[in-house]
Amino acid sequence: MDTMDNLHTLTISAALELLQAQKASPRDLAEACSRQIERLNPQLNAFITVIPPQEALNAQSPGNHSAASNALRGIPVAIKDLFDTAGIRTTAGSQFFAGHIPEQDAFVVEKLKQAGALLMGKTNTHEIALGVTGNNPHYGTAHNPWNIERVPGGSSAGSAIAVATGMALGALGTDTGGSIRIPAALCGVVGFKPTFGRVSLRGVFPLSWNLDHVGPLTKCVKDAALMLQVISAYDPIDPASIKMLSGDYLGHLVDDVSGKKIALGVGKFVAAADPEVLDAVQQTTKTFVSLGCKVQDVDVSWLREAALANGLMTQSDGAAVHRDRLKDHPEMFGEDVRRRLENGAKTSSTEYILARRTQAEVRKRFEQFFESYDFLIVPTTPIAAPTIAGHDAVEQAGRLTRFTASFNLAGLPALSLPCGFTKEGLPIGLQIVSRLWADAKVLNLGYAFEQATEWHQHFPTI
Repeated sequence: MDTMDNLHTLTISAALELLQAQKASPRDLAEACSRQIERLNPQLNAFITVIPPQEALNAQSPGNHSAASNALRGIPVAIKDLFDTAGIRTTAGSQFFAGHIPEQDAFVVEKLKQAGALLMGKTNTHEIALGVTGNNPHYGTAHNPWNIERVPGGSSAGSAIAVATGMALGALGTDTGGSIRIPAALCGVVGFKPTFGRVSLRGVFPLSWNLDHVGPLTKCVKDAALMLQVISAYDPIDPASIKMLSGDYLGHLVDDVSGKKIALGVGKFVAAADPEVLDAVQQTTKTFVSLGCKVQDVDVSWLREAALANGLMTQSDGAAVHRDRLKDHPEMFGEDVRRRLENGAKTSSTEYILARRTQAEVRKRFEQFFESYDFLIVPTTPIAAPTIAGHDAVEQAGRLTRFTASFNLAGLPALSLPCGFTKEGLPIGLQIVSRLWADAKVLNLGYAFEQATEWHQHFPTI
């Protein structure tokens, strides 16, 4: 098939090569993604606000000669509707903000624009990002492109759908308990949650000031490294932003991984996952061994306490952020979100302080853990995408965040990438985690795995 008909299937890296060789223009890419939006959005509901190609091209920042300002020049991206976008409404998936039009861009949106990215629209999110199914009562339910009767995961549902279907070549999401990695796993794309403090949260509607992270969703690991390179600048105004040396994510992508020590998470807590998921993750160890890594089974059942503490803090922090709205207009929240906020509001200071103590202990435990191992691998989610019908969103939150939430609590870099399919043809995600600030190393191991396998080359035929 002619490349021009297939532009929406390209990775960011491949699209940049075409642009550089002048075999395609930014307009060609924007229109290709726009056609996918027109064709699929009515069915999948990935976007809350769509930006026409001409408008996206008009808004593109002028280029100059610095590499940073051209890193994503001409690349169509989508942004979760939690990020402020100047002059474009930002709803946070909530009725409260249905007409909210920010005057300024979020820090990371500014960075994407400076790098020359084209903004195709704002993606659907679980209401106020408090949920992992993508069922939004105000802006409609998001659907999994592999099977439209299944959830795409959340809360960055639309961002994952957009990338999986070529409605955008890359996207931004947020992650408080797994909200980038869960939809990435269920939609068969790559999702990366950086170290806490690596990427600015300024201009991103908060769910939890203690646990929120911003990161990319892409078709492959190299694209995630590319987007992270652009958005991970230090922000002196954001209280959560930590001044660290910028990582060279692209430069370290191809480092040799032989000799690296990998802990495969096992034990009762992990064993509760679906056998097909466990088998797919077990199979990845053969690939890692073939790359020269040493893999060892390690019981990580202590992650359970960390996941519970993360869940308690997420609800309580959310209740703090929305305290006035919850008091004055509880009826404006969807039923599942209201229930979780009310539970959060009922949490006692004693319970919250104990969760914070668990957080400190878990961080210390991980510090010691990564003195013995370079990486930890576990499934991203314990199950493949569940059906939209017949499930309670609150119960699904506990289930789907089982293996992701503890890494929010500890603030560790965590990557989800495709590692197989169930018998029903649903994607399975592998999660790679390492110590604080080892973002480049996590992407490096993910890239090595990806190059040795073909899972990242599968996309839904919708």
